[in-house]
Amino acid sequence: MTDGFAGTPVLSQRSTANATAADESETEITLGLLTAVEENESLTQRSAAQQLGIALGLTNAYLKRCIKKGLIKVNQVPPNRYAYYLTPQGFAEKSRLTTEYLTSSFTFFRRARLQCTEVLAKCAARRWRRIAIVGPSDLAEVAVLCAQEHDVELAGVVGAAAGETFLGLPVVAQLADLGPVDAVLITDLAQPQATHDSLRGLVPDERLLAPEMLRIRVAKPENGT
Repeated sequence: MTDGFAGTPVLSQRSTANATAADESETEITLGLLTAVEENESLTQRSAAQQLGIALGLTNAYLKRCIKKGLIKVNQVPPNRYAYYLTPQGFAEKSRLTTEYLTSSFTFFRRARLQCTEVLAKCAARRWRRIAIVGPSDLAEVAVLCAQEHDVELAGVVGAAAGETFLGLPVVAQLADLGPVDAVLITDLAQPQATHDSLRGLVPDERLLAPEMLRIRVAKPENGT
């Protein structure tokens, strides 16, 4: 059976798509597990399974695999409990998987469009009109397209190629170069967490925005409030 285009077998196309989806599911689960361990050292296998939305047995299998690879270290904490930690290799693998997942996700553009739309709709609802984008990327391209559907103005893009343009927007080296803005949207696919952390203090936390797919962890204030 073919699809009528150069005799390409439909079955082959479906097999490739299924394989791609399976690979990305494995990446997503591993990345989710590493993120969960990083955020909560007292994590249990049961709570991890609930957080990831997968079966307990599958969580156990992925956890054992990560421990065997040296990504996660486990210590027994009396009585009969375990504490999980990311190793330096685990932190490095989490960073690598984040980049891989964000840049090659089978559903990247669908998720990107949905989540950028949600963020920009939030800005419009709160009358945050002038928005800065940080990080020229495929995600930034989606954000620029989505911005056309909302009552917001994109001030420009913060990136390394200062002096150039990105989809008609000016690219600057620093956020301050764009002048006053109402909110900042992070679209950096390479180092989203580092970019977020570098902007804290320059932008109020509630106006420092990012699509959920970037998996940015927001640290709690030191005073715990």
